[in-house]
Amino acid sequence: MEDHAPTPTTQDVVRVLETIIDPELGIDLWTLGLIYDIDIGDEQINIRMTFTSIGCPAGAYLVREVRERTLEIPGIRRVEVEVVFDPPWEIPEDLKASLGLY
Repeated sequence: MEDHAPTPTTQDVVRVLETIIDPELGIDLWTLGLIYDIDIGDEQINIRMTFTSIGCPAGAYLVREVRERTLEIPGIRRVEVEVVFDPPWEIPEDLKASLGLY
């Protein structure tokens, strides 16, 4: 009988995403609101994300980090990352407030 890891939860994925820091802003991807959707299937995670700008110089790095780090979650064998720009990224209101941008 094969031993399978339990299917991870969205919160498991979020905890990983909170450890990936945007090198330009010094804030994690989750807090920045760059993650639009997390879909967990059988041994697979599909993530829809964006960047702070279309020409984000850290874009390839961020996608690689998302893919590599979420692949480390027990029970996950495949990760698909889709980068989208619709809707365009806007700084989340709670982050604006915590940074004093009002």
